[in-house]
Amino acid sequence: MQQGTSYYRSKTFNRKKMMVMFLAVFFILVFLIGRLVYLMVFCSEYYGQKAENLHERERDIKAARGRILDANGTVLATNRSVCTISVIHSQISDPEAVIAALVKELGIDEETVRKRVEKVSSIERVKTNVDKETGDRIRAYGLSGVKVDEDYKRYYPYDTLGSKVLGFTGGDNQGILGLEVKYDEYMQGTNGKILTLTDARGVEIENAGETRMEPVNGYDLCISMDLNIQKYCEQAAKKAYVQKEADSVSVIVMNPKNGELMAMVNYPEFHLNDPFTLIPELEEELGVSADSLPAEEKQDLLNQMWRNQCISDTYEPGSTFKIITATAAIEEGVVSLTDNFFCPGYKMVEDRRIRCAKTTGHGAETFETGIMNSCNPVFMELGERLGTDNFYKYFRQFGLLQKTNIDLPGEAATIMHKKENVGPVELATISFGQSFQITPMQLVTTVSSIINGGTRVTPHFGVEIRDEKGNLIRTLSYDSKEGICKNETSEMMQYLLERVVADGGGKNAKIEGYSIGGKTATSQTLPRSEHRYISSFLGFAPADDPDVMVLAIIRNPQGVYYGGTIAAPVVREIMENILPYLDK
Repeated sequence: MQQGTSYYRSKTFNRKKMMVMFLAVFFILVFLIGRLVYLMVFCSEYYGQKAENLHERERDIKAARGRILDANGTVLATNRSVCTISVIHSQISDPEAVIAALVKELGIDEETVRKRVEKVSSIERVKTNVDKETGDRIRAYGLSGVKVDEDYKRYYPYDTLGSKVLGFTGGDNQGILGLEVKYDEYMQGTNGKILTLTDARGVEIENAGETRMEPVNGYDLCISMDLNIQKYCEQAAKKAYVQKEADSVSVIVMNPKNGELMAMVNYPEFHLNDPFTLIPELEEELGVSADSLPAEEKQDLLNQMWRNQCISDTYEPGSTFKIITATAAIEEGVVSLTDNFFCPGYKMVEDRRIRCAKTTGHGAETFETGIMNSCNPVFMELGERLGTDNFYKYFRQFGLLQKTNIDLPGEAATIMHKKENVGPVELATISFGQSFQITPMQLVTTVSSIINGGTRVTPHFGVEIRDEKGNLIRTLSYDSKEGICKNETSEMMQYLLERVVADGGGKNAKIEGYSIGGKTATSQTLPRSEHRYISSFLGFAPADDPDVMVLAIIRNPQGVYYGGTIAAPVVREIMENILPYLDK
């Protein structure tokens, strides 16, 4: 009996165990079927896309970078078709034939090509910026595993023209310098893609076709630079550079009414189509070949070569700054045209004798003749009448303590004493343009506001953004500020500066049949003991309603170095060309 009961219990237990196992297997199967249905039905698109991505190879289609066009629509920067040569290791059937062809056509050493061909990777780039003719020859070999993709390389038709303004791009066609980097977001465009299907080994599947995502080309940048005016200025700058054996020559041409820059020269310029090669002028100055220099030293020299001195370098403006001192004195009412002064050739300020350019003195003068003679004692007297507080008030009012916000990278700020550190001697030297520093662009912008009726404009090159068909995308706008000085003050300064050219120190800028206003300057660089000078002339026309302003700066000229003698003729030569060209 007991034995039968035990048997029965054991049988019942085994049935329960089997039932539990059955239910467990059942629920596992239900879960797996449910999971399979979920993956196949609800996640099919997601996993299908992942599977496709695993079997797709992606290559870029480069977008064409937008062009840069001058004021007349002339192309200053464009693109040339080039090719990128790549290899796909898994698809190469004859490595030696590939190596031989690439060595022959690309001019690369065999060791370098072999490393790239034999490298196991999804795709290996061999060389970029290959001219289209070479790319077509490589394509004609019909070698499996070799890809020839079209690309673009930036090209500048006029090479050195406006190099430090236009700037250049890198290997990825992104802006590096000048307008190329400032307006990169408009000109860059969006690259497209080529997607090809491959099998598990990475070999492209025949007849599977390819998917193309077309690129979106960049927009064109239309600028105010005029090719012809830029050429006139570069010719004049080169002539002065050679004749005076100068370190460099800078020229700015701007419309003082709206801030549009028609030209900007920093001679010597560099080669935009070969921006990483030092120019001969720089090598001659150093007396060494660039190839013999360490990489770090060469890079420092390249940075120096690319530097836009019109906006990135500060200098003591000298007597051109007397325009600003005179304007402040007129605005403040501390001087009139007929005020009398006397110049013995110097002025004592505390215990220092600060001399005039004419050491024998100008004698008796009025305010008007003092400007015409560019007499330092007259302007030291004006600084004394203004006082430090008023001088700094007008520095702020005229915008000299802020940047011009020109649409170029790398603008430097004014270097000025703190007001509490300005004593009588500092005030005297500031009044005739020494002991502080500004950029050439700051001088042009500030004087423009003085002679245009009192509106401070923002200097700029960018005018419009257009698409490749010429449709207007955006008109660029810039800030301006009115009330820099009274209109009456502006008219008086126009008259006084016209007198400087007609009968004063700027007579070498006089042009028959035109009314020219302007001011000369000769300043000395630090340390004074080296006797290095900066000669400059700032001129504008017509004197009573200026449409054109020209600043020429000659750095470290040899021999005669006075601004009125060597810089004024440069501006005259430029204006003799551009005024008839602009029909002024």
